[in-house]
Amino acid sequence: MNPERKSPERRGRKARRTRDTLAQAAFELVLDRGLRSVTVEEIADRADVDRRTFSRYFTSKEAAVLDSIRGDGDRINDALRARPADEPPLTAYRRAVEDWLEDPDTPAWHRRERIFELVVLAEREPTLYAAFHHIRVDAQEDSVAILADRLGVDARDDLRPAVAVAAGAGALLAAQAAWARADRPDDLPRLIGQAFDALAGELFTRPPGGRAPHRTTEESRDR
Repeated sequence: MNPERKSPERRGRKARRTRDTLAQAAFELVLDRGLRSVTVEEIADRADVDRRTFSRYFTSKEAAVLDSIRGDGDRINDALRARPADEPPLTAYRRAVEDWLEDPDTPAWHRRERIFELVVLAEREPTLYAAFHHIRVDAQEDSVAILADRLGVDARDDLRPAVAVAAGAGALLAAQAAWARADRPDDLPRLIGQAFDALAGELFTRPPGGRAPHRTTEESRDR
């Protein structure tokens, strides 16, 4: 290999190791002691770097703690790109999430150590929840672009990709919140399936003994 090309690659690997070390330090410290009891300086010290180095990689301790799950949105989107072209958008999104859940090479949240603890903590800590939200939004923007490309439309003019992603991501978020409350780490796939099943039609059926669905003005005039 050309020596001139090797040096930037080495620098890139070193930067990746430093980032991963900082993220792991933040992850362990915050889960062990709580978000408010850990400072950026302590995270940097655990990773054997200074505060300035921490700031080069992360804007906050919340961002560092959540770095371990940032790539999951990318993995779902990679699976979405690989779905058959003839699948309807929401079906494709659901199957991509299922592919992520079942990936034997890179375990999803319910099969990774302490991720359940992190999700529970994010539900309780407002600043961590907000940082988590930003990660989700970034992933959803990519999902919209992928679905728009699949449909051959411009997402600025055609709302179908954004609506499909909003529905699918909403189901995923509802399942995640239920997972954090249920205190059963292995239950995530079942809850995600249940949430997507609701989108498949259960939300639009009349519950036994329940009231009839509200009619729109147009429907009432047609009767």
